Amino acid sequence: MAKRKRRVKSVKSELITKSREAMLSAVQIFNNPNILFKSESFIVLSNIAWMYLLHAYYRTNDIDYRYYKLVNTRKRYDKTKRGAYKYWELERCINEDKCPIDKVTTSNLRFLIGLRHEIEHQMTTRIDDYLSARFQSCCLNFNHYIKKLFGEKYAIDKHLSISLQFSTLNEEQTDQLKEFTDLPKNIATYINDFDEELTHEMYNDIRFSYRVLYVPKSANRKGQADKVIEFIPANSPEAKGLNKEYVLIKEKEKKKHLPSKIVERMREKGFTEFKMHHHTELWKEKDAKNPDKHLGVTVEGAWYWYDNWVGIVEEHCKKNDAKYKE
Repeated sequence: MAKRKRRVKSVKSELITKSREAMLSAVQIFNNPNILFKSESFIVLSNIAWMYLLHAYYRTNDIDYRYYKLVNTRKRYDKTKRGAYKYWELERCINEDKCPIDKVTTSNLRFLIGLRHEIEHQMTTRIDDYLSARFQSCCLNFNHYIKKLFGEKYAIDKHLSISLQFSTLNEEQTDQLKEFTDLPKNIATYINDFDEELTHEMYNDIRFSYRVLYVPKSANRKGQADKVIEFIPANSPEAKGLNKEYVLIKEKEKKKHLPSKIVERMREKGFTEFKMHHHTELWKEKDAKNPDKHLGVTVEGAWYWYDNWVGIVEEHCKKNDAKYKE
């Protein structure tokens, strides 16, 4: 019995060590200015980091994380051609009923797992800018859970610092980050489809995507400009003003459509008699501009519709096929 306990402790220690090193390597590679294969490397290594972390948890709690089949009430383990056990991949780990990870954090991981499948054999440099907020959440979530499950001594935040860069974001660059126009179609579609399945609360949760609003600041006195990032109280006047801009930026991340473009799309799908007044009647009937329904947003005085509203419009046209087709 004592020998088995030592064995469990040894394996757990090895898994935690590998888990921490995988996540640290993921961050170091992403922050390395000499490496172009950033996002792809981060996704693969962070996936491994989380998988080993959960393996360590399951090992500690005596939960069998090997694949097997029950044959006459006995476990018959699945093995490789050379006889090695087949352990759970990350997706199976987070599907386990006894998984200790919260729902929002698992959504962040499911997003990265699906993204890994989409980019496994191709390089897409622009994805670094689009998805860094979700990578940041992945790191913070990992640091939170490794401390929660195994203790403060395993924290990785003490090994990392703020990443420095030689460029600043100007207004033209930030405008380019609002849409997925220069991403491969399969990746852009995957991101939009995944986001549409999230609730408004989950999409805006920092455990899913950690967004920070950076504002250049001129120091008025000595000591003010010693830190790149300055934290201010959430209830301060400065924070309230920034939060309004922050909410706008988050909303602008989602793909949006003008009403005229939606009507045009329906006509392209064969509903040639669907006109703008039909669209107006529909959104009024469904009270679709109610903020609680999260079907669109006002940007600089104009109303834009999200993809989920486009789906509702198309479903309406299909149900009224005779009315909108010649």
